[in-house]
Amino acid sequence: ALLPEANEKGAMPADKDAAKPSDAIYDLISLDGHKNYDARDLLATIIDADSFDEYKPDYGKTLVTAYARIGGRAVGIVASQRLQVRTKTEGIQMGGVIYSDSADKAARFVMDCNQVGLPILFFQDVTGFMVGKAAEQSGIIRSGAKLVNAVSNSIVPKITIVVGGSFGAGNYALCGKAYDPRFILAWPNARYAVMGAAQASDTVFSILARAKERGDKKAAPEELEELRAKVKANYEEQTDIRYGAARGWVDAIIQPHETRDVLLGLLRIVSRPPAKGRFHTGVIQV
Repeated sequence: ALLPEANEKGAMPADKDAAKPSDAIYDLISLDGHKNYDARDLLATIIDADSFDEYKPDYGKTLVTAYARIGGRAVGIVASQRLQVRTKTEGIQMGGVIYSDSADKAARFVMDCNQVGLPILFFQDVTGFMVGKAAEQSGIIRSGAKLVNAVSNSIVPKITIVVGGSFGAGNYALCGKAYDPRFILAWPNARYAVMGAAQASDTVFSILARAKERGDKKAAPEELEELRAKVKANYEEQTDIRYGAARGWVDAIIQPHETRDVLLGLLRIVSRPPAKGRFHTGVIQV
């Protein structure tokens, strides 16, 4: 019932509200983005009650993939999981990070949605792909490329909602602006950058500090602290979603409790006309 053959004839009767009230979102998120939450609880405030059908829930747990309905319309969902999770093979995995198993799962899910013509919603709260020796040995480059390939070649309507952080390659993998979502929206607490403010400002500060101390010249400690504070303030200003929205990086900033109502309208828009063309990813290494 959740596969979209019915979408060709229009949505099913929208006689169900979300399982949780829309303002329950504010119990899950925080303005600074440091509060972890279960993506399923967030989705329960947006999708139709009793319509959630999760795809491979015990595999690739840092991304939640599911079929659902919103206002009776069938959609596919790819959402960042902010909870820390445990796996049988890799142990603890950090929330908000894309691991190789998560990328593999999401890539297959995106391809499945394209094969049946199902619109996809991406909920971004992502710090990027996992890095390090273990991640590379697990195939993160291959798996990440597979996900990017599937998303970039997707022909079905895509809508992206930035609900928290949108950093690094995770922005691309979860259908950032460069991968042509029909609409990309953000919540007021969203952050949008190559990396988080703390890491980025430290990197920029190190470069500028070394430039100041060329030769025998030594910068005073108070001068360096002033420089560090200035760099961090500038970067935090530029990661604010209002900075990105002013430059067209997102289409609109919406209030979190309005997400379901906004999506109801957008799904009616993106369903006309239906997606055309052939979904083709080329050769994917498996």
